[in-house]
Amino acid sequence: MHSTELSKQHWLLILTLSLLTFVLGTSEFVIVGILTDISSSLNMTNVKTGTLVSAFAITFAIATPLVMSVTSHLPKRKWMLFLIASFIILNALCVISTSYIMLLTLRIMTAIVTGVLISLAMIVASEIIPIKKRGLAISFVFGGFTLANVVGVPIGIVIAEEYSWNATFMLTTFLGGLAFLASFFVLPHRLSQVRSSIRDQFSLLTKPRILMAFFIPALGFGATYAVFTYLVPILKEMGAPNKSISIILFSYGFISIFSNILAGKIASQNAIGRLRFVFLVQAVVLTSLFWTTNQFVLGLINIGLMSLMAILLTTSTQLYLIDLAGIYQPKATGLAASLMPVASNVGIAFGSALGGIVYHQGNLMNVAWVGGIIAVCASLLTFFSHQLDQKQNTSE
Repeated sequence: MHSTELSKQHWLLILTLSLLTFVLGTSEFVIVGILTDISSSLNMTNVKTGTLVSAFAITFAIATPLVMSVTSHLPKRKWMLFLIASFIILNALCVISTSYIMLLTLRIMTAIVTGVLISLAMIVASEIIPIKKRGLAISFVFGGFTLANVVGVPIGIVIAEEYSWNATFMLTTFLGGLAFLASFFVLPHRLSQVRSSIRDQFSLLTKPRILMAFFIPALGFGATYAVFTYLVPILKEMGAPNKSISIILFSYGFISIFSNILAGKIASQNAIGRLRFVFLVQAVVLTSLFWTTNQFVLGLINIGLMSLMAILLTTSTQLYLIDLAGIYQPKATGLAASLMPVASNVGIAFGSALGGIVYHQGNLMNVAWVGGIIAVCASLLTFFSHQLDQKQNTSE
């Protein structure tokens, strides 16, 4: 595609893919807000109900690259429409779910569908949109997740409070229907189709450069979630009134919209080069929380900056993984597209666990140091990757 301008059809595709990720994000994240409703309805402990979240994340991380590899030969449009239809059916079944086992099974299956659809959405966006506008397109697609947290999840929680948790899944089923209709009319009929063996696909994971690129977003998300996971206790320690915490969290999500916009601008040129310094700034922002949270206003400003830095890495690392696959194993771009979402889940699990260990060992605000150190590690890895890129470009 030689044009550098986005046509009306390009924008329709971007908005359709963004709607899709909004729907998928709402379905994935809203479960956290309705766990207590589910546990009381099904007569279970909150701990047991919490496995619905962990099972989803684990399945997402393990199954997404596997399914992407096995299904790489399928026509993308038909495969995406089939998966969206499956998503609708699975969420509709959640509405009438009457047992923990049934709900757990449905959530595990939804996790597989979600992971594959996200990866396919990224591939389609990077494939159809002009190269110079790919960063903008991918940032919009990722923006669907941001809006899911800011808009979709709160609406889902309100519906659960007014009616029941089953009604929340009626919402996600309805949204899935909208995504299906939009995708049916907008998704291009002629999308690339690469036939390759599973061995070809997984050979990508033997490339050191791919593994390095994978751990850049993993460390980036780990840095944020080492602190964000414990944001509510931090706010309470700062003296935030209980009634204001939900407003602060909403504001955090709202600010992340701008983070997503900036992510597209960073990815527009020399993305990995810029990202080296983004992580260093993130390290300063996270570490500063150790001192700024002693004053309520300064602490809130610092938390706002933390939100602004949180997802600046997404677009750049997504495109970087796809581009590296184009160099080392062109037949495995589908698998490469699945690695950033997987890396983010790995980073979230790693960061929150490490932050939790430090939190329980002593001072809560030591998690700020943990986040800062992880961000420095992400910066060092990005510096090294950028240096290797420069050497490769020079040799060519």
